[in-house]
Amino acid sequence: MTDKDNNRESNSEKAHPVERPLLDQVTWPSDLREKIDKSDLRQFADELRAEMVDIVSVTGGHFGSGLGVVELTAAIHYVFNTPDDKLVWDVGHQCYPHKIITGRRDRMRTLRQGGGLSGFTKRSESEYDPFGAAHAATSISAALGFAEASKHQGRDNHSIAVIGDGSMSAGMAYEAMNNAGHLGSKMVVILNDNDMSIAPPVGAMSAYLARASSSGVYQGFRSFSKQLGKRLPKAVYKQLAKAEEYGRGMVTGGTLFEELGFYYVGPIDGHNMDHLVSVLENVRDMEEGPVLVHVVTQKGKGYGPAEEAADKYHGVAKFDVISGKQHKPTPNAPAYQKVFAKSLIKEAETDDKIIGITAAMPSGTSLDMFGDVYPDRIYDVGIAEQHAVTFAAGLAADGMKPFAAIYSTFLQRAYDSVVHDIAIQNLPVRIPMDRAGLVGSDGQTHAGAFDIAYLGCLPNMVLMAAGDELDLMHMTTTAVAYDEGPIAFRYPRGEGVGLDLPEKGSIIEIGKGRIVREGTKVALLSYGGRLQESLKAAEMLEAQGLSTTVADARFAKPLDTELVERLAREHEVLITVEEGSMCGFGAIVMHHLASVGALDVGLKIRTLTLPDIFQDQDSPAKMYDLARLNAPQIVETVRQTLNITADVVNIRG
Repeated sequence: MTDKDNNRESNSEKAHPVERPLLDQVTWPSDLREKIDKSDLRQFADELRAEMVDIVSVTGGHFGSGLGVVELTAAIHYVFNTPDDKLVWDVGHQCYPHKIITGRRDRMRTLRQGGGLSGFTKRSESEYDPFGAAHAATSISAALGFAEASKHQGRDNHSIAVIGDGSMSAGMAYEAMNNAGHLGSKMVVILNDNDMSIAPPVGAMSAYLARASSSGVYQGFRSFSKQLGKRLPKAVYKQLAKAEEYGRGMVTGGTLFEELGFYYVGPIDGHNMDHLVSVLENVRDMEEGPVLVHVVTQKGKGYGPAEEAADKYHGVAKFDVISGKQHKPTPNAPAYQKVFAKSLIKEAETDDKIIGITAAMPSGTSLDMFGDVYPDRIYDVGIAEQHAVTFAAGLAADGMKPFAAIYSTFLQRAYDSVVHDIAIQNLPVRIPMDRAGLVGSDGQTHAGAFDIAYLGCLPNMVLMAAGDELDLMHMTTTAVAYDEGPIAFRYPRGEGVGLDLPEKGSIIEIGKGRIVREGTKVALLSYGGRLQESLKAAEMLEAQGLSTTVADARFAKPLDTELVERLAREHEVLITVEEGSMCGFGAIVMHHLASVGALDVGLKIRTLTLPDIFQDQDSPAKMYDLARLNAPQIVETVRQTLNITADVVNIRG
């Protein structure tokens, strides 16, 4: 190529410069506000959505809800002065676009991995995450706290909560709104309506009304009217105010929120950038509060396979961007949750009193399978665990057999109801607890770490834990048959062991464990999902000349005291193994042995539990390594207890 040709190319580039993608110009929200023209926000949102699709195709994770809030995310950061203005996302499933434009784009492909970004908002990760969230219906309460803190400290920043319509099924959201309305706090709640269709039709007229009712002109007229109205008799003023409120409510559908003390704006199309920005700017400039902006969005928006999916691709594995096909490994054994559901279906064939209850997790608990067979015997109560538990108590009090299947970490939200409405009244509510133990990529907020401790202290409660999928079948059958009081049983996330399963489970004697492997020197007493690792550890110890018994406790309450005392009496070392926090199964065993004097005779006993930290996300194997609950660490604990210090070759064998 000649110099003349080079010059011609150079001149052509100057005349037609290569446009840099808008997303590449934005590292922080301040860049969005300073570098991107309002007229270009549509293009920016399209680039942001494409980037999210590309990222999640590599990492997997929550997907559909994030696609649905791309425009809303960009509009909020464009209009409000984050991070000085506090933006609180409810749950956090939808926060990936937010993370991309708040300084974390270069780390997004580490999502939900060890040492990487959390799949939810997290205070320690960024100042743009002022409040961490992974459970529902916390945003309005937290944002109200920020609003009141700002007032007390003499600041004039905004507080914004984004909450989905699903989270609005939780009572806490209304408790917060009632309080905010009473206080008259200056805050903005954005209701992201993407599923329940609580909105009237969204179109040009509703968008016009939303912009008009949030505009400075209308607000000025409203303020003037208020001042004028105050000169009228009090009774007349109140009637005029109500007339204005109900007049808008009849047109927009926001009467409920107005009754809670919020000024309602909406509904507006959450994918129309012009409407979003215009309304949010008006709301930002309002002098009064609180305000609720009703935004209608579509889960999976902008990605065909997600738009067409029934669940809108809520959570996905890695996938092919072109086809949308997810790369899910072929399971080696059925998942525990499916074993539970199939067992419950089988039991329900001969017992018409069995009822399934889920708190917005039908597929997560596999109770959707039960509902397919028995649609009139399944209740999805929404994100309302407290209600689910007391609802189950009411059913049990009138002779039904409710199974309130709730993740261990979500059951924490209903603890008072478990104590007050179930345990004190000794009602036979069955509580299957899915996701017991560590859960990998969902990390600390979803780990089922505490249920053994928080249920183990309750009188009348029977506690079981499945060591394998056959155990889970038996425990489901046992729970159906047990009618003397509440009974809860825990099981882990993921695949079972791969056992051949019978058609139906058998009833286990309440309070009785089992010996799985006989030995003489070391006893490993496993409660729940670490049974297989305990058996592996026993093999490794046997190879080192340490004869090892493995027992499956099955019950924490009532404890199989005969089994525990036998293990303590016949072995030099007793190790309890559980995938739960301290103050759980090991503490129950220690309490019993101390009460009968078994600790006075030189027994060497250790309790292996989850560590006293909130563990960050990683692969389950690495998380259990850190927790020292895999076979090599169990072996190491035994050797340390026996003061065996010589190196062992191939300890991971």
